[in-house]
Formats: sequence, C-alpha cells, structure tokens
Amino acid sequence: MTSSLATVSYIAATILFILSLGGLANPETARRGNLLGIIGMAIAVLATVLGPRVTPTGYAWIVGALAVGGGIGLFAAKKVQMTQMPELVALMHSLVGLAACLVGFASYVDTSTVFATSAEKSIHEVEIYVGILIGAVTFSGSIIAFGKLSGKIGGKPLTLPARHWLNLALLLIAVWYGREFLHAHDIASGMTPLLVMTVVALLFGIHMVMAIGGADMPVVVSMLNSYSGWAAAATGFMLSNDLLIVVGALVGSSGAILSYIMCRAMNRNFISVIAGGFGGGAPAPAAAGGAAQPAGEVAPILALETAELLREAKNVIIVPGYGMAVAQAQHTVYEITKVLREKGVNVRFGIHPVAGRMPGHMNVLLAEAKVPYDIVLEMDELNDDFPKTDVSIVIGANDIVNPAAQDDPASPIAGMPVLEVWKAKTSIVMKRSMASGYAGVDNPLFYKDNNRMLFGDAKKMLDEVLAALKG
Repeated sequence: MTSSLATVSYIAATILFILSLGGLANPETARRGNLLGIIGMAIAVLATVLGPRVTPTGYAWIVGALAVGGGIGLFAAKKVQMTQMPELVALMHSLVGLAACLVGFASYVDTSTVFATSAEKSIHEVEIYVGILIGAVTFSGSIIAFGKLSGKIGGKPLTLPARHWLNLALLLIAVWYGREFLHAHDIASGMTPLLVMTVVALLFGIHMVMAIGGADMPVVVSMLNSYSGWAAAATGFMLSNDLLIVVGALVGSSGAILSYIMCRAMNRNFISVIAGGFGGGAPAPAAAGGAAQPAGEVAPILALETAELLREAKNVIIVPGYGMAVAQAQHTVYEITKVLREKGVNVRFGIHPVAGRMPGHMNVLLAEAKVPYDIVLEMDELNDDFPKTDVSIVIGANDIVNPAAQDDPASPIAGMPVLEVWKAKTSIVMKRSMASGYAGVDNPLFYKDNNRMLFGDAKKMLDEVLAALKG
C-alpha cells in the first residue's frame, strides 16, 4: 500500500470514528455507532499493517500479536458478565497506558531515526517523556480502579497525611528529571531519569485513585478513559501517526467532557474528585452539628403486596441501581414491565447519570434485556413526574435516591441532584439489607411514611412479584 493510499485510509477511519461517537450518543443508534467504529478500526489496522512503514519481515510478529490479542478479546467478550463490565473497562484502559509506556521506551532506544536539527530531536524526546508519563499514570491508576470496582481493593479512600503536598512533590520530581532527560548526551544516560520518572508516575497514579472514594468511581472510570485517549495521542506523536493523534484526541476530549457532565450530576467539581473523593467505608457517627441521622421505623413489604400495588397503579417509575446488576435481574424487570404495559400501566425508567459503576451502566443492562429505549429516561426528564406517580420502585440503588442530598446541608452528598422517588404516592426500595450505599451515607428515604422496604435478593423478589402479577 502506497503512502497516499494509507493516508486516505486513515482519513476514512477518522471519519468513521467520528460517526461512531455520534451514533453512541443515542441508544437507538448505538448499535450502528459500534459497527462504524469496528469498520473504522479494521481499516486503520489494515492501512497500518499494509502501509509503507511495515516491512514484510514484520508481518509474522504482527499477525502473532493480533492473534493473541484478538483471542484474549474474544475470550473476555464471551466470559465477562455484564456486572463485570466496569472493571473490564478499567482494565482495558490500563492496557492503553501500558502500550504508551512500551512504545515510548521503544522509540527512545530506536537509533534508526535521523533528526535534521537538535530542536527536532528535543521535540521528539519531549513527546516520549510526556507519553510515558501519561501512560504510566493511566496504567497504575486503571489497575487500582480495577481493584476497587472488582472488590479486591476497598472503596474507602486512602487519605495520607499531607497528600496534596506529596502529589506536588511527585510532580516536581517528574519535572526535574524531565530536564535531566532532555540534557542527556546519550541513550544510556537518558534512561535513568526516564526510568525514575516512570516509577514516580506509577506511584502518582496509584496514590491518585486510592484517594478517591467509592461514590466517585463512575467519574474515575470516565477520567481514566480520557487519560487513555491522551496516552494514545501521545503515542501518535511519538510514531508520527496522524490517525493515533486524532483518535486519541477524540477519546481524550470526549472522556473529559463526560467526566465534567458526571461531576455536575454529583454537584462536585473535577478537582475535588481528584484531590480525594468520599465514600467506601462505614459511615462515622455524626458529631454535634454534623449530618443528621435518619429517624423513624422501617416498613417492610412482601412481594405479593408489591404486585398488588403495581396492579392497581396507573403510573410507575422504576429506578435501577448497581443491585440490579449484581442480581442480574434486568430480564425479570423487563418481563414485569411487559406485563404491566399490557395492563395499560404507564411504566418508565429513571436513570441517574452516575447510577452503577460506570457511565451508562444501567442503560446497557436495560438494552441487553430489550427494554424499549423510549421509556428509559434521564433524571432531568423524569424528576418533575414523581408527584404524579403511583408507585416508584428502586432496585438496588441508594445514593442516587437519597433525600439527604436536598434536606441535609451537612450530608457528604449535599447538593447532589437525585431522583426524587419519595414524592411518589408509594415508594418501594429493594435491598438485601439496611446497609448504606457505596458512598457510605445513610438514607432517610427508608424511614419515610410512604416508603416500603422489599428485602432480599432482587432477582428472587422480582421473580415472586412477576409470578403474582401473572397469577
């Protein structure tokens, strides 16, 4: 393939990636967007492999790498369950960061590149240094995020004394060794500051994500997605590959925008999330003047009684959360929705921007269960309708339906927009126990007079509700 044809192929792939992002913005066009992305990636890979920069002697290595990577990808696609998608996404981000690091070191030790001027050589070394820095932070941070999302690492934030000064010190060390790296006279003398910076960046990524609490993990996944994009862009600069630069910038910017949107949905700013989030551990007892403790009695309800309320209702809103994902109850939820709609009940779903463990987590689960897209609505589209709703059902969600966000200025989640399920005539919360949510904050919703608690495994309880509705 000639250089001109490879460039045209890259342009075509870039257009397809842009169209793919546009398609993924809407559930109804997401499948088409995904297909366009696959086609674009296939064109990009073929143009790179068959392009003028790859010699025939390298084909065996490339085919072998594609076979190994493709085999792992196919295995993961078949074996990983939907509940494990957040940690899988974090793990994939780590691989992008690792690739950026490896490409950076390979580019540095490559002696075949000839630079016309010393300035050109310095620019290339800056690209290598920054690319490895971003890649290392992405790699280690994503590994920690994987551990937190999979439960292998606790969700409680690790808040070391003077952690902000520690982060500043690590940054200054990276800058100092960057200067040493640029003034190195040969590869051997430049390798030491490059390795030191890599270790510092790895430590920075670990410390940054360890300091972020469980409630902020959806933002972390989005943030790491952005980092992986910038790592890919940096790799593109190192390899002088325009496609990698453009695609990396697309992923990096879209991830940054999504992180900003999610932070707004949580009434938090991005800097406060990076500086150290809240959540994960058991809530501490409130001190004087602290957050108010929920008061009242919990009113339990049975599956049969829940079915009766649903049968008599005209308007129902279902709010899914991570508990639905863990119980894999989305298919039963769809069956209940189908039965109620056949009876003339107006059923809709309310999705909070940070429901679950990653952006769009609940939308993906509901789409998998064939829930119609037109009844799955965002929080802002639905919140005003709760006072006109007969029954609101919360399936395994906690923090996103917590009225303390509005009523208690001392609450850790004060000001966070939430789904106002308590304004319905009757609200039903499905939980295994009275444990606090991922943010570690108690929920006064459980004690409200119009609220009922349906305790037990969500799948088992919903199966009983479905059987009662059909009976």
